[in-house]
Amino acid sequence: MAGLSTDDHHAQIEQKIAAARAADRNHNEKIGAFEKIRMRYLRFIERIMPYRKAIVVAYLLIICGLASILMMQIGRDVLPKVNGSQFQVRLRAPDGTRIEETERKTNKAIEAIKKLVGPENVSITSAYVGLHPSLFSTSPIYLWMAGPHESVIQVALSEHYKTDLDKLKENIRSAFAKDLPEVTTSFEPIELTDKILSQGSPTPIEVRFSGRNKKVSEAFAQKLITKLKKIDYLRDVQLGQSTKYPSININVDRTRAAQLGVDMNDVSRSLIASTSSSRYTDKNIWIDQRIGNSYSVQVQIPENKMNSINEINEIPLLKNSSRPVLGDVATITSGITYGETDNLGAMPMLSVTANINQQDLGSASKEVEKAIASLGELPRGLEVELIGLSNTLTETMDSLESGLLVAIVVIFLMLAANFQSFKVSGIVLATVPAVILGSIGLLLLTGSTLNLQSYMGMIMSVGVSISNAVLLITNAEEIRKTTGNAISSATGAASLRLRPIVMTALAMVVGMIPMASGLGEAGDQSSPLGRAVIGGLVASTFAALFILPLVFAWGQGKASTQSVSLDPEDEESIHYIPSITKN
Repeated sequence: MAGLSTDDHHAQIEQKIAAARAADRNHNEKIGAFEKIRMRYLRFIERIMPYRKAIVVAYLLIICGLASILMMQIGRDVLPKVNGSQFQVRLRAPDGTRIEETERKTNKAIEAIKKLVGPENVSITSAYVGLHPSLFSTSPIYLWMAGPHESVIQVALSEHYKTDLDKLKENIRSAFAKDLPEVTTSFEPIELTDKILSQGSPTPIEVRFSGRNKKVSEAFAQKLITKLKKIDYLRDVQLGQSTKYPSININVDRTRAAQLGVDMNDVSRSLIASTSSSRYTDKNIWIDQRIGNSYSVQVQIPENKMNSINEINEIPLLKNSSRPVLGDVATITSGITYGETDNLGAMPMLSVTANINQQDLGSASKEVEKAIASLGELPRGLEVELIGLSNTLTETMDSLESGLLVAIVVIFLMLAANFQSFKVSGIVLATVPAVILGSIGLLLLTGSTLNLQSYMGMIMSVGVSISNAVLLITNAEEIRKTTGNAISSATGAASLRLRPIVMTALAMVVGMIPMASGLGEAGDQSSPLGRAVIGGLVASTFAALFILPLVFAWGQGKASTQSVSLDPEDEESIHYIPSITKN
């Protein structure tokens, strides 16, 4: 081999390629089915090779354009929607409802759920009514209650009962609207992962209004609620806090109180001890001398003895004296107040919450942002922002997009170092647009969204497609450096690498079919990954086999065969001739 001239090398490689083609044409009836397919494929590549520039330009414009359009149309979620078998719903009775009445309504709601799905299909129901007691032994880290008018129900359905959870929630809303019209409902995440990703938000959509003037915040929150209720796929749109809790306003006439020998300390101590408990005003500990245990002693008027404004008027204000009473020094009227106070640091805030039905989070977030923008110019000091799972979605999508771009750039630089050519490394990346189009296209056809799982599948298919492209381009570049003919090198490498490229792609596609089908427990969680891989690999395989040879022939058509290295290899290794045989 070392004694042959460059022209002899060129002639020898051309003769081998021509001999292989002639042998296949003369003995076509003796070769296998795959060999027939390969010869037809090779003839097709040779037929379209003269139009390589137009085809490559059309491919880049059409594929990139379609990928951009589909990228804008596909829905976005943090994680795939899973049709689970458990859910959590919060019930809100009218503000000020006593805990006994809330309990009755909660039991009625549980019965409505059992009637809807069948008692035999309900595995577990768990309900909590009212505020969490300070001495309760269970941590309420994920149990936020605004008062005795609220309750939370958790339901686990039987394993054999299969249903669409979104449709079931719609049916539950309809049943509650019929049986409990005065109660508002809101479905909340029950899985720990969803609660963490939501960053404390009780629903996928939460809009926070923060400002020093709560009245202004409430007015703008009500305006937003009106706008959000017009969006047909939003459900459970409501104000997250209790803002109209019944209260009793006591206006003390200090002059009159002073004339009767009463000060504000006497009024507050008597009122608190009578309506709540003396433990808030006087600490009284009794110690059992026999066993040494200490007990808190507190005094409170029974609730049934303090059930009207007239009873409050008769509260005595001085020790060991029946007069004066509270009604002698104060005017008592009914009113409303904020039943729950949420602060962001020292800044009061209100929140508007909403659930999503049969829609992706990305589209819903955009509509909510438009509704926020339509509120007009906000008063000074009032801030409105979309928080919770929407923020997680934005951060996740931005990170994944940045990661995909960084990965492509790093691969481009590594290929440039390997081939010692930016042009060749750019040719290898010509299959990437097809990967993105194929992945998004199959996700849309199967009703999946662009989420963490599908993005991972897209990145995996990019890696496999680039591996197949490197396999073809490396062989084509080696032949081109020997023959100097980019067109014959591209067709020869495509013919030689057809089998390994198809086998690699086919093996991974077949392996991903069980995952993409979503069968088995939690199959919906991982199915978008398999679908993204299958769609990306199928599209990239066609691009690698039919477009990549054309891109190489066009890009390397006038490239030199001289090494660009400052220390090139010896002449023998430069003119190494790979053997061409029929596989």
